[in-house]
Amino acid sequence: MLPKIKYLTPFFCIVMLIAFCCSVWAEDMQAIKQRMVQRKPTIDALKKSGSIGEGTDGYLHVRQAAGNAASVADAENADRRTVNQMIAQKEGSTVDLVSKKAAAIFIKNSPPGSWVQKPDGSWNNK
Repeated sequence: MLPKIKYLTPFFCIVMLIAFCCSVWAEDMQAIKQRMVQRKPTIDALKKSGSIGEGTDGYLHVRQAAGNAASVADAENADRRTVNQMIAQKEGSTVDLVSKKAAAIFIKNSPPGSWVQKPDGSWNNK
């Protein structure tokens, strides 16, 4: 009986660690989602004003330094990097590939009047 317990203890610890990590991951994702949703109106306004634009790399780029454009873009990009890393790890992909796929979605969903980057690197007012 004792040898079975010896092998079950590490297994139990691993299961508990995985459960804890999944719980933390879910809480982290929820917090990130909430921050991103709260920033969206500000980002849309900054895009429309031309201060920031949606890049083909999946991240925001400051086009004209004005007001809080840089800090908003930095905060959003940090959350996007975290999400992209989590997705890449989960899918067995690369952060770069996940970011580029996300870029297409961000550009498509940007409101009219937003500044978006073209594949050639130039900027277009959508």
